Amino acid sequence: MPRNLDIAALRSFVTAADLGGVTRAAGQLNLTQSAVSMQIKRLEGTLGQTLLDRSGRGVTLTAHGEHLLSYARRMLALNDEALTRMTGEAFEGELRLGAPHDVIHPRIPAVLGAFSRSHPRVRVSLVSEYSRRLKEMLAAGAVDVALTTERSVDAGGETLDLSPLVWCGAAGGDGWRRRPLPLAYSRNCIFRPIVQAALEAAGVDWTMSIETDCSRAREASVAADLAVYALMGGEPVPPGVERIDHGGALPDLGEMRVNLYLGEGPKAALAERLAAGLREAFAQPRARAAAASSAAAA
Repeated sequence: MPRNLDIAALRSFVTAADLGGVTRAAGQLNLTQSAVSMQIKRLEGTLGQTLLDRSGRGVTLTAHGEHLLSYARRMLALNDEALTRMTGEAFEGELRLGAPHDVIHPRIPAVLGAFSRSHPRVRVSLVSEYSRRLKEMLAAGAVDVALTTERSVDAGGETLDLSPLVWCGAAGGDGWRRRPLPLAYSRNCIFRPIVQAALEAAGVDWTMSIETDCSRAREASVAADLAVYALMGGEPVPPGVERIDHGGALPDLGEMRVNLYLGEGPKAALAERLAAGLREAFAQPRARAAAASSAAAA
């Protein structure tokens, strides 16, 4: 007689794997730590395999756990899609997410894909704009959910990530050594006045060498060593670009936040569902980093 895998146990396993620990998974799933542990142990018993390595402070996947993870994700996605289609919980309509271009990859495509699969009757669209503009669009109802990059967070918003603003230039380039320092920015980029103020306070001459609203042109110019710019340290750098090891030749730029804002009105419940996926996506790298730090300390 064939055995069946427990969907609830699979969900606990995937969440623990994503967040790097049973305690964090319990908080995400609104369960007790012992309940999540028991579900995962029951899953291990069904398979006759150890899925999590619990020898360190956090948990890591065993080889069998890594193998199961991809199956588990697909099973959960299909389960959630079927449940949504077959119950009265299906939402319809359109939902618009706004985000600056530099926080879209790698998280946002996966979040939008998962949301679309679990809400097949909802048309989801992505708007890429500058943070100031996105907040204006949210207030006007032109977007329903907005991610922004800011120094602080306004009332009604929540911070999903906090990371330093770091200098970036061409891989192996020396553009950061030139004076005046050549910069590449658009007029509306929120990082631009921060960078300019820091350079002026440090007595570093600068010039706006590349000024374009096209992010691809800006990235290509930096990769060609024609200019430098700053990006949030927690985000990936474009091809041909690297974080500059300037040894203190350039000023510290402080920290920036990735903030989440939700619109009000009839789409609020649907927007909150998308927000849950965004929160989880931004929490995963922090959880992995914390687990790695704990393992290194041990």
